[in-house]
Amino acid sequence: MPRITLPTPDQMNEDQLKVFNKMITGPRGKVQGPIRAAIHNAELADRWQALGALLRYNTSLTPRLSEIAILVTAKASQSPFEWYAHRIEAEKIGLEKDIIENILQLKKSPLMSKEEATTFDFALQLCQTKSVSNSTYALALNLFGEKTIVELTALVGYYTMVAMTLNAHEIPLPQGITPAFALPQENPSS
Repeated sequence: MPRITLPTPDQMNEDQLKVFNKMITGPRGKVQGPIRAAIHNAELADRWQALGALLRYNTSLTPRLSEIAILVTAKASQSPFEWYAHRIEAEKIGLEKDIIENILQLKKSPLMSKEEATTFDFALQLCQTKSVSNSTYALALNLFGEKTIVELTALVGYYTMVAMTLNAHEIPLPQGITPAFALPQENPSS
């Protein structure tokens, strides 16, 4: 059960409905996940979905590299919903099962290209240490250039925000879907 209400279109005010309609007619074609929480503030939801669309569909990253970075972020952030949604997207674009299963264990797959392995390392280091080592940064810069590593950093940051929203509000997986891993346990000191 989610911790907050998740308004349906018939419960939305005019501003919320505008954002909802923009999303279902856009490249996503649906409203799911964190936007269901963000819709409580229509302006936030609108800006959120616009940033997400930019980072997901309009960067110099290939779809494979984007999905690798998103899956790393989903697993590193322990977000079952984000993992579920982007595993489907990764499979749609042809990301090999071995790569996906290795990412689930936060390991690189031997099937990854140099660009894919560098994306994995960059995203994982950013998630785990909140920065990137000099060697990984230099390799990414050499492979991708400045624009792309700025986009990659923004993509990881955006999907970290997505994961936090999904986890904090306990946005549920679709009915009948078993999570690939459990939500983080409550901190015993809280």
